[in-house]
Amino acid sequence: MIRLISMLLLVVLLTTMAFSQITVACAANVQFAMEEIKAAYEKTNGNISVVYGASGNLTTQIKNGAPFDIFVSADTDFPDSLFAAHAAVTKPKIYAYGKLILWTMNDALLMDGRLEFLKNNSITTIAIPDPKRAPYGRETIKALTKSGVLAAVKSRLVYGESISQAANYVLSKAALVGFNAKSIVLAPKMKGKGKWVEVDSMLYDKIEQAAVILRYGKDNNPTVSNKFYVYLYGQQARAIFIKYGYILP
Repeated sequence: MIRLISMLLLVVLLTTMAFSQITVACAANVQFAMEEIKAAYEKTNGNISVVYGASGNLTTQIKNGAPFDIFVSADTDFPDSLFAAHAAVTKPKIYAYGKLILWTMNDALLMDGRLEFLKNNSITTIAIPDPKRAPYGRETIKALTKSGVLAAVKSRLVYGESISQAANYVLSKAALVGFNAKSIVLAPKMKGKGKWVEVDSMLYDKIEQAAVILRYGKDNNPTVSNKFYVYLYGQQARAIFIKYGYILP
């Protein structure tokens, strides 16, 4: 009888471990892809929670002790800073490369991958993610600079705290055009909303998006943190990343 109870307790313990929850801090550009990854993962594993935001903001929260287990960033720099500060226990590993796009709700606006047309004074507002907090905003500034239009459009830039807020500026028409991530406009809920073009990739640095297991995850939820981290680089997750326009490493 005692042996049976012990075995039952072991089963309960193992089940609890397998289905315990972790919290993933995730860059806003990955939101729609991550929701699909999360749903697929939870079919055979425990529930996880995901917090979205600008990579810079999430990094600050993690350094200040936020109880996140894994960080899925929009670049390698922010997670690398966490590893250097001993807030992450793995070095940044690239899960995908992102693409920068230009987006508008004005179907009559003529756009291509070149940015010179933004000099036109009729384009009064241009939404971009905050370059200090969001890697896609940082790459937008590089693209504007390299194309020689930054000085002409700087006063017309409207900054979103994250890529999600920059997208909302475009969707609400608060901004005539906006720079964003290809993964956002490829989301099913965005289908048919406005039009977009890819920005010439020669105008900005490759957007290397990386993830790390955080110190909190290693100390408090090591088994589940590692399980989801491995899943993120597995076949199912990779297929979802491709669906949302990411390039795989």
